[in-house]
Amino acid sequence: MSDHAPSVSTASERVPGKLIGAIVAVGSLAFIGILTETVMTVLFPQLMGEFHVDTATVQWITTIYLLAVAATMPVSSFLKRRFRLKRLFLAAVALAIVGSLIMIVATAFPMLIVARVIQGIGSGIATPLMVNIILEQSPRSKIGRLMGVGSLVITVAPAIGPTVGGAVTSVLPWRAIFVAAVPLVCVAAVIGVMCIEQKAPTEDAYLDPIQLVLIVLALVGMILALNQSGVAVGALVSGRSAMRSGVIAVASLVIGVGSLVAFCLATRKAFSPLLRLGILRDPVVLLHWVEYMILPIVGIGFGYVITNVAQLSLGTDAFLAGALVLPGALVGAVCSPLGGWFYDRFGAVKPILIPLAIAALGPLLLCVFALRLTPALLAGFYFIFGFFYALGNPNVMTSALSQIPREFTPDGNAIFNTGLQFGGAAGTALFSTILSMSQAHAVAVGFGEGTPEFAHATAVGGMWTFGVMTLICVIGWACLAVAFRIRADRARKSVPGGGSRMAA
Repeated sequence: MSDHAPSVSTASERVPGKLIGAIVAVGSLAFIGILTETVMTVLFPQLMGEFHVDTATVQWITTIYLLAVAATMPVSSFLKRRFRLKRLFLAAVALAIVGSLIMIVATAFPMLIVARVIQGIGSGIATPLMVNIILEQSPRSKIGRLMGVGSLVITVAPAIGPTVGGAVTSVLPWRAIFVAAVPLVCVAAVIGVMCIEQKAPTEDAYLDPIQLVLIVLALVGMILALNQSGVAVGALVSGRSAMRSGVIAVASLVIGVGSLVAFCLATRKAFSPLLRLGILRDPVVLLHWVEYMILPIVGIGFGYVITNVAQLSLGTDAFLAGALVLPGALVGAVCSPLGGWFYDRFGAVKPILIPLAIAALGPLLLCVFALRLTPALLAGFYFIFGFFYALGNPNVMTSALSQIPREFTPDGNAIFNTGLQFGGAAGTALFSTILSMSQAHAVAVGFGEGTPEFAHATAVGGMWTFGVMTLICVIGWACLAVAFRIRADRARKSVPGGGSRMAA
């Protein structure tokens, strides 16, 4: 019997082809959603003219998508327990197709918003579904690499999105992007139906509608408060009344924070909570989560900031603005599995802390050279961030979930992905606010888009934006450094992490 043990072990560690197919199929839905999101960011100046909206308004195309994803993420743990994987996948497919069809026929800005909500819900189902499949069905020694493959499927979209947007709109109407998305979704559907397998039985799980309403109100309220605060500040800078937006900001903040507090209290007393927030009582998990929430503020925000600074400050066209994002985002996306391999080979500490420390140099250099940027410098400094961010950050959730008992992994997955999407939505709102504030003064004194004064104002806004990005990177890195120090102290004292105790 012992002679056959190594071969049995090797077979158990082999990655099935159907698992790879399932990851690609489910990840493709998130890929298409993020692709269309980043495509739209490079088209903001064009959409502002076509639909007669300002910068603070047009960014809602991205923000509302991320909010819809974030509001769906908390339900993912319930959905995974209650419904079969293939049924969830097909629901996400249907939402992606419907959203794309609405984008194709949209004639008014509110129709774009409705379409992005529908697409966001589809992506909110697909992304945690892919992660749950990896964590549940992959060999333990291959989790880092397969999480890297999952990250590759998703992160290629931001890499090619701006370039696709610029290239397509230079020869075709922007709606052609969504015409092409429909057959891609259909191909993913065929692969998913063939490859997705149900390994764990479903449960008779219960969804508390009160908890669901509370978490949605919390997410929407806090993002809306940030957005409307920016609108109010921009209005004050330009000499307009800020009363309406200021009242909305305060009311949204009160509703958002109040709903979050109520949700936390409700889940503590519930027999079957929507999210088991108890896993965040462990400071190691909590610090990982904080980093995983705030770093995407920079990662997702870069796609918006670079394309708009390139067009409105440096005077590039949409195609070149999108192409500037491509080198850093694409090489980072391709290297995500490499980061997962480093994690499997060397553990969590060095494969996470070293790349993220180097990644912070990207926004720092952009801040220093903000008023003297050229397209080449913009692309080069972003390359530094994009490569090392993709090398280290996908491992953060893997590292945190390793501290959580396996039965609570769906809850950890939902909490981390909710934080990621919330951070992305907050980042888009934050950075568009900073740029709008800087541009508002130039507009107020009569210098509109296309003037040297407006371009300089955008460059100044970019400088402040890159400075905030650098600060966020430093805070995120510090959180992880403290988390790893706590984990090391526990190991030295031989004290277990106590995940099952904390998740109760």
